[in-house]
Amino acid sequence: MVTLTNESDRTARANGNHAPLPPHVVVLFGATGDLARRKLLPGLFHLSEAGLLPDCRIVATSLEELDDDGYGALARRACDEFARCTIRDDSWRRFSGNIRYVSGSRGAAGLAESVRDAETALKAEARHLHYLSIPPHAADAVVRTLADAALVDRARVIMEKPFGTDLPSSRRLNAAVQEIFEEDQVFRIDHFLGKEAAQNILAFRFANGLFEPIWNRQHIDHIQIDVPETLGIGSRGPFYGQTGAFRDMVVTHLFQILAFVAMEPPTALEPRAISEEKNKVFRSLRPIKPSDVVRGQYEGYGWSEGVSSGSDTETFIALRCEIDNWRWAGVPFFLRTGKKMAEGARIVSIAFREPPKSMFPAGSGVGTLGPDHLTFDLADSSKLSLSFYGKQPGPGMKLEKLSLQFALHETEHAESVLEAYERLIHDAMSGDHTLFTNAEGIERLWEVSQPLLEEPPEVQLYRVGSWGPPAIQDLIAPRSWRLPFERGWRQHR
Repeated sequence: MVTLTNESDRTARANGNHAPLPPHVVVLFGATGDLARRKLLPGLFHLSEAGLLPDCRIVATSLEELDDDGYGALARRACDEFARCTIRDDSWRRFSGNIRYVSGSRGAAGLAESVRDAETALKAEARHLHYLSIPPHAADAVVRTLADAALVDRARVIMEKPFGTDLPSSRRLNAAVQEIFEEDQVFRIDHFLGKEAAQNILAFRFANGLFEPIWNRQHIDHIQIDVPETLGIGSRGPFYGQTGAFRDMVVTHLFQILAFVAMEPPTALEPRAISEEKNKVFRSLRPIKPSDVVRGQYEGYGWSEGVSSGSDTETFIALRCEIDNWRWAGVPFFLRTGKKMAEGARIVSIAFREPPKSMFPAGSGVGTLGPDHLTFDLADSSKLSLSFYGKQPGPGMKLEKLSLQFALHETEHAESVLEAYERLIHDAMSGDHTLFTNAEGIERLWEVSQPLLEEPPEVQLYRVGSWGPPAIQDLIAPRSWRLPFERGWRQHR
């Protein structure tokens, strides 16, 4: 087995330095799918424009019968619609000239031939990056195709979520992949962890002496991770019907963010140390009790394309979970996500305990506006806010909620931000597992989810454009949901 990274590489990356990457052949499975069009092709183009993509050839493959020109036209349309940077014709010619398409109907032999042609064009020994933008049930067959095509050595494989649909299927999938690839070749992607704002949670906690001493059960009352979406399921009816909001979002995204918020300080900013601390959090998670879960379905879901009549798939889920360790004993974590809700947002909100006794007179306003909150906005705008009580100007002692806010675009580095998929593709090329999940953590999350999967509560209908079923208020009582905000984010200039 070839060693693909070393300690000096990791140190350089931790310091913000990027050693030149060797030539790569990127094999993109599911190359005509929605994710490839919206994120992967535009992301690869932007990396190329930013000078972060090594000498590279892209071999796109899918079930459709296309030639190179046909796929090139599809890729151009995708980048015209979704790319974050301006596409100049000369830039596109350079990028698209490195893309070749091979139909999946040609099997392992056709794929191997296309990759060999790409390597010949590179005129150097290249590493392989296989991106599996495919449903979980197709992963086994694709991995075996890679083995039959002799495309395992010098290779890394990025796997899209969900990683199975329950504990047995997750174990089968991991076993099938690990039969072909070593664990350090496998990169299980969660694009939430690729966001600047998610990584800023680590920086905020562990680089500052102000907040880490109060980041515990003695000072924090509860934590919310809230990801409402305004979009519906679109054309994903068949996939979503077998998945639902819990499998699609909670196991693969929200639990990972929870680990960033709850983990102990890693011994170093390196993949193994961070993965170990995340897995400690997952091992400490108590099994999810169905009585601590509200499942919902937006009105009209049953009429969506590809949805079975009478489907009880949840398009919304809210749950309470607890971490059974010294730091977090007794602190509830409330998670919520859903489709076709009132707003689209991605926030982590830490509610601090209120003072045990107040010296302020009745009518001062203290305690009437809820606890102080530290809020991270995980959207691409990347903001954080700290709310607290302060005195209103004027006579007497009247208090009001004030806030300190920070937005990423206020810094001189705003233009350096990589979109999550761009960062994670680059990290996988570099062999950096820091922002990826591993088999142990994924299997543990399915294990704690098993009680809910075996006895899910009935779905409750909710109105399109609402915040979910009314029962979510009982779930969080006597506390309240942070969203919708009583005061929105300030508009920064």
